[in-house]
Amino acid sequence: MKRILFAALFMIALGAQAQDKEKTQAAKGVVYGVVNDETNPVTTDDLKAKLVDDKFQGQVKGKVVEVCKAEGCWIRLERADGTNMMVRVKNHAFLMPENIVGKNVLIEGNAVVKTETEEMRKHYAEDAGKSKEEIAKIKGALKDVQFSATGVKVLN
Repeated sequence: MKRILFAALFMIALGAQAQDKEKTQAAKGVVYGVVNDETNPVTTDDLKAKLVDDKFQGQVKGKVVEVCKAEGCWIRLERADGTNMMVRVKNHAFLMPENIVGKNVLIEGNAVVKTETEEMRKHYAEDAGKSKEEIAKIKGALKDVQFSATGVKVLN
């Protein structure tokens, strides 16, 4: 009897924790995580020039072009050259909804230059809902700037 009661309480606790990460729909002014007042943010295109020893700490503005459909734990921001920048939620502290795609956002946190393996690139493509054909076309590792966000604020 004690085991059944313990198992039931454990499941209730898990359910309560899942409720804490409920996704708020993206709209102007909504903040996920923690974002301080806007302080000289750079654009996704200007970020590489601001790196010091392949690192950056601060705020970046950009347009969301993709979101993790599995959880909402990462987004990609558009660059002028047609590429995009990966933005991961630091420590899975918050989740973002699918309707954040197309919104301009202010992100805060740290950027570093990293190499993303082919396996991880395919994993992200799966999370984004890409087709098997699109995933099969992903070849090789990719070295690029990646951002670890402590917060995301929807600007419009």
